[in-house]
Amino acid sequence: MAYITLRDVQLAFGGPSLLDGANFNLERGERVCLIGRNGEGKSTLLKLIEGSLLPDRGEVAIQNGITISMLAQDVPMDSGKVADIVADGAGEAATVLRAYHEASDACVLGDMDACDRMGELQHKLDQVDGWALETKVNSILSKMGLDPDADLADLSGGRKRRVLLARALLTQPDVLLLDEPTNHLDVESIEWLEKFLLDQNNLTLLFISHDRSFVDSIATRIVELDRGTLRSYEGNYTRYLELKAMQMEAEEKQNALFDKRLAEEEVWIRQGIKARRTRNEGRVRALKDLREESKARRSQQGKVSMATQDANRSGKLVFDIEHLSVAFGDQEPIIKDFSALVLRGDRIGLVGDNGVGKTTLIKAILGEIEHGGTVKTGTQLEVAYFDQLRNALDLEKSVKDNISEGTDFVDVNGGRRHIYSYLQDFLFSPERARTPVKALSGGERNRILLAKLLLKPSNLIVMDEPTNDLDMVTLELLEEMLGGYKGTLLLISHDRAFMDNVVTSTWVFDGKGHIDEYIGGYQDYLEQRPDQTAVDQKSDVKKALAKAEAAVPKKAKLSYKDQRALEQLPAEMEALETEQASLNEKLADGSLFVSDADTAAKISARLAEIDELLLEKLERWEALENLTKG
Repeated sequence: MAYITLRDVQLAFGGPSLLDGANFNLERGERVCLIGRNGEGKSTLLKLIEGSLLPDRGEVAIQNGITISMLAQDVPMDSGKVADIVADGAGEAATVLRAYHEASDACVLGDMDACDRMGELQHKLDQVDGWALETKVNSILSKMGLDPDADLADLSGGRKRRVLLARALLTQPDVLLLDEPTNHLDVESIEWLEKFLLDQNNLTLLFISHDRSFVDSIATRIVELDRGTLRSYEGNYTRYLELKAMQMEAEEKQNALFDKRLAEEEVWIRQGIKARRTRNEGRVRALKDLREESKARRSQQGKVSMATQDANRSGKLVFDIEHLSVAFGDQEPIIKDFSALVLRGDRIGLVGDNGVGKTTLIKAILGEIEHGGTVKTGTQLEVAYFDQLRNALDLEKSVKDNISEGTDFVDVNGGRRHIYSYLQDFLFSPERARTPVKALSGGERNRILLAKLLLKPSNLIVMDEPTNDLDMVTLELLEEMLGGYKGTLLLISHDRAFMDNVVTSTWVFDGKGHIDEYIGGYQDYLEQRPDQTAVDQKSDVKKALAKAEAAVPKKAKLSYKDQRALEQLPAEMEALETEQASLNEKLADGSLFVSDADTAAKISARLAEIDELLLEKLERWEALENLTKG
């Protein structure tokens, strides 16, 4: 029996259903990643499973005896002793143990009532196995490299997330729910989390993440929440992309056939009645059904449309940085003696742990903070700055007013566009555009920042953690936009896949004030770093062998005599077309990609093969026909 089962679950909050007859199973030992566009309802689904929400209809079934813990998306800013915060994950046992320690301290000071309470609390601790709790807490904190006496408020975002993870794992849950666990973590912390989760035997995971490298490393299955429906894809994110592309192609073909049929029936209902003055009632009813199906069909949410504003080219030199150092007060310099040359068109990624000075370096280069050394700035620079802390947004104002500052039109590359039209490029409907920013999700706020940033003409874009909270589709579109950007880019990001796809060189912070430059993205840095062994030459040998193999001419296929071929080709083409129609029918509604992904992939490959065969046979047949005519 599955650990968790959703049967025909329906849930809506006034608008379109977030879950529309959704079905899902989570089996023991699986590591399932839940993906989908911002606002589709992924976090809501986790809350349904956790039990803090109830569905409007349907059933969320949890196997008897199964324990579930959830690591929330937001990191708390509260203070408190790390050991106490972790112990709170044990519920009643933690409450009783804390009360016992408080009573014990008071009893030592002479409080006789507290001494009396200790006996009662001792009995309760025996009942809830509270004496073992302290040992468990210290054991898991040691495993995660955390100081039990540290104050949560003094920890970095990555360390705080470790504390929350320790708390979630304290009771040794059967299922762990994670909502964007890599958000605001540096690369080192993300890689630690990957290894930690993979080392947990028998832990079943259901997690939400936009970090494609993390998903590829962790997931054994992808479940996509799309227009209220859950669809499952075996394998990691790379495999999902392959299967999704096939499914979308099949869905588009099916929709095109449906739309064509509906259009033909709409023409018939008008022409047929006028011509014959009689009605085929069955056909009329069928048309009504088609119209209802068309209304009920939920189209896929549109893609964000991104384009930068043209600006005059900057000079060839953008920044000439010499011996730059930054220190705060009497503290050790956070950046020591950094020199670099930034030229027009460079796309530079900044990599390092949280707190090592990445944002500080950007501000020093831009002249926003004092520093030692010199920074020579090139000519005609126009800077667009994506701020990690979202200081550019007024939370009380609407989306519209944050972008247009009270006007109804914005200038886009020399032309005027209505603000609502422009915001629809970033998936904000007119109604959503009138919503205060404080009511929006993190992903929506990042889209607003992008909309605002891209209105500003620029030849230098500075981005500080732009990928947090963005869904994967929007991330890929942002990558595409930056790839075609003609200006210069300075990018801080902990998203390794994003860095690999965007930057041309990487500045790596060692945490001791020093910064080293490497050519390429994050993976290129891993191969070039000093502790990395020489690149394995086997890959070069394989490439040489593959090249030599490709150079060997393929054997020509044997052919029949021209006359016999001319007679048989029509029948062969007809057989292929029949097979093609049958296979297309199997893929028509896309369900086979969910129920049997391997078979669906084989069918798609066979369809591609049939297309090639039909083309070859048609060309051969036409050539032979021309010979008979000659």
